[in-house]
Amino acid sequence: MIGAPDTGGKGRLVAEYARKIGAIISLRGFHAGWTALRRGAPDNRAAVRAVITQSPQGLFATAPQDAFVGKSLRESGQYGQDQIDLAAGFVSSDDRVLVVGAHVGSIAIPLARRCQHLTAIEANPWTYKLLQCNLILNDASNVVAHHFAASDQAGTIRFVMNTHNSGGSKRYPLTPDPAYFYDNPDIVEVPCFALDEKLDRHDYALVFMDIEGSEYFALRGMPKILRAARCLIVEFLPHHLTNVAGITPETFAEALMPHFASMFVPSLGRRFARPDFAPALREMFDRGQGDDGLVFTK
Repeated sequence: MIGAPDTGGKGRLVAEYARKIGAIISLRGFHAGWTALRRGAPDNRAAVRAVITQSPQGLFATAPQDAFVGKSLRESGQYGQDQIDLAAGFVSSDDRVLVVGAHVGSIAIPLARRCQHLTAIEANPWTYKLLQCNLILNDASNVVAHHFAASDQAGTIRFVMNTHNSGGSKRYPLTPDPAYFYDNPDIVEVPCFALDEKLDRHDYALVFMDIEGSEYFALRGMPKILRAARCLIVEFLPHHLTNVAGITPETFAEALMPHFASMFVPSLGRRFARPDFAPALREMFDRGQGDDGLVFTK
């Protein structure tokens, strides 16, 4: 058992964290697993809730049913390496970084090794627990994690907790496309805040954002942070603009134009000046073409 008193190293950290959140832990093969969080009888071991995998990017606890980020980490040992490499090019050792939509930390934790401080925001209650565990597993002492949804004002939002693709969890969409509900996700209420109001500091050199359609709301709530940032990397998906945010690509561009002079689209290999933000995004939108990370710079 990982939780045995004489267990040392990372195993001891896993045991301490499992006890803290009320999990029962077990060891199978090369993976450490948390069984179901206690609800009722203490010996309820009905379902494994997470497995811990060693990868070149670090040690990561992921949900076993996660067929995207979790599966990639378990089977290939990495996830999002291209995005990590892209973001790392804008970061130095004395910088502060903000990751909005940190998920289990597969991108935030490698980036934290390149900077002085990293703030991680995660809205999904379960993946936030995994993020907390992964910060312990990787000794990420320069990371501060927060559980809330980034938005344009304080309050609460309804949140869709996907299981098959936990990274696809999102605020309840304006248009409830069946593609967002195929795995019968739980719908919960989570707190939301404007980042400028919630965070004590605004001096982040890099902002990395992937929040499944909530990007526009987050951008409206962080003008001070955007003003200070050297670079913003943000996901752009046409169906999220339409179904989740209910906005046009022109509206999306308007939130960015006051703060950045250049937009690079990795999937196109093209760079656009400020006056061309909206036309370029409109063309992508009309073709149904998204990008994992548009890069905006001063």
